[in-house]
Amino acid sequence: MKILLHICCAPCSIYPIKVLRTEGLELMGFFYRHNIHPYTECLKRQETLRNYAEMADFRVIYQDGYDLEGFIRNVVFRESDRCAYCYYDRLRSTALIAKRGKFDYFTTTLLYSKFQKHDMIKAIGESAGKSAGVPFFYHDFREGWKEGIEESKRLGLYRQQYCGCIYSEKDRFKG
Repeated sequence: MKILLHICCAPCSIYPIKVLRTEGLELMGFFYRHNIHPYTECLKRQETLRNYAEMADFRVIYQDGYDLEGFIRNVVFRESDRCAYCYYDRLRSTALIAKRGKFDYFTTTLLYSKFQKHDMIKAIGESAGKSAGVPFFYHDFREGWKEGIEESKRLGLYRQQYCGCIYSEKDRFKG
């Protein structure tokens, strides 16, 4: 069985990759980048993922372009509900690539974070999967939260301090 894993960053991919490989799934990653601000942060996360993918012998599809303006246009005046749009856009994009690549399933490293809205991610993932014709594979990866953090530190990976969007950057650094 082939599964496409949406990846938000290298540290969050460590535990899901371990679990999915343990379950015998053939795995490929997809790095979505339009929501990550600033651009230098996007590049840091992408480079860290490239390095980790090489270490872990893991292939990744890297999204082209950088449509920050499109992302902002879709969340402006809806900032309090921005996560729903962000989840939708990332999971829809992943589902469409999974369909094109003839994957059996798709899932996301967002399910690893204890800071994300799991019920919303699951509902949006299932809806995106139904629409694209590729089932969403739900697994609560939070069980490996500490293990993933310890491994990312052991490997010396860049560990970002916010989810990626300009609003979360503000929340993180403004206090």
